[in-house]
Amino acid sequence: MLKIPLYLQIVIALIIAVIVGVLLGAGSPILDKETIDHLALPCTLILKALRTLATPLIFLAILHTFLTAEIPSNSGRKLSILLITNTLVAIAIGLIVANVLRPGAAGQALATAPTTKSTLKQLDPWGLISDIIPDSIIKPLVDNNVISLIFVALAFGIVLRAIKTEQINKGKDDYRSIEQIIGVLFEAVINILHWVIALVPIAVFGIVSKTIALQGFAPFKALGSFVLAVIVALLLQAAYYLTRVKLGSWVSPTKFLQGGSDALITAFSTASSTATMPITFESLIKKVGLRESSASLGALVGSNFNNDGTALYEAMSALFISQVLGQNLTLVQQLMVMLTSIVASVGAAGIPEAGLVTMTLVFSSVGLPTEYIAILITVDWFLDRCRTAINVMGDMTVSAVIDGKHRQAQDILAEETK
Repeated sequence: MLKIPLYLQIVIALIIAVIVGVLLGAGSPILDKETIDHLALPCTLILKALRTLATPLIFLAILHTFLTAEIPSNSGRKLSILLITNTLVAIAIGLIVANVLRPGAAGQALATAPTTKSTLKQLDPWGLISDIIPDSIIKPLVDNNVISLIFVALAFGIVLRAIKTEQINKGKDDYRSIEQIIGVLFEAVINILHWVIALVPIAVFGIVSKTIALQGFAPFKALGSFVLAVIVALLLQAAYYLTRVKLGSWVSPTKFLQGGSDALITAFSTASSTATMPITFESLIKKVGLRESSASLGALVGSNFNNDGTALYEAMSALFISQVLGQNLTLVQQLMVMLTSIVASVGAAGIPEAGLVTMTLVFSSVGLPTEYIAILITVDWFLDRCRTAINVMGDMTVSAVIDGKHRQAQDILAEETK
């Protein structure tokens, strides 16, 4: 039985939604508003499910990563610095591009689509410190409190990793049971996420047909500016990667792109960094010529943390929606977006549309209404592919820089004897 790819399902849903929206009036609705609003009900339910999955996904992702990631001690510090630097640069690029191009400034028509009002949160440093430690372990999961969630997840992750290391040194394996439980729970959340994401085309149909029926095509003009702004930011991030490879690795940018082309094309085609992982690993070793240890650190270990394209996109999305609402985020609030985007990018699973889940936490951190994510769903299927390619390019960059500025003599000799 032929299975239609998700992106093609979304494209078909968009086409049908446009037709239905036009038939319903395209800005001059032939039915009453309440009836047309019902078209968006599936989208509302799907977004609610995404918000439900966001906190357990990030919590379990952090625990799972702490327990399973194997980072050699001599390379751990360099890997950590590379990952943090790349993510911070990506978010900074996204925020700068969004502030300069202001793609949401022309999108005021979008502001009337959702029905709930928004109140941007003003950052309270003392309140932030107070919120770090939750009243109970369950509270961050219930309230979608990102700061408390980070604290609890990191606390458990560090302790569990320490217990695992201690037991391994003593020849014990009691840690395996909790490791397996967390692994199974993480896989269960991912499977439920797959079910929800499979319904995204229905959400796209509902929100697009409703918006066109009530407001015509004007609300979607700003989305074109947003797409262009995100692409500009992703290209700047790609340029940063190539510069870092040029300055910090023996690999030339040309060889880097040629050798990694299969991985980048696969990432764009599948919108899944996880599905691309073995191709990235093989390309780095056989086509780029990196050592296996360097390739594994970037493509296998680093990929769990390195989702720069996702972090960039989520930060830009928050600024875009705030501009649409005419509630521009202050510098301090943008720093809050930066912090949440870092955590959200780590929790974003390597499957298509997973960024939509963690985006709910980024929006909630500064008080933006998460229902506006429904508007972004209409273009997310394309931007998801673009940012996945950047995620994979980031993994490749980490591997190339870890391999060093000078190629190992044995690697040169091995290549000459082929």
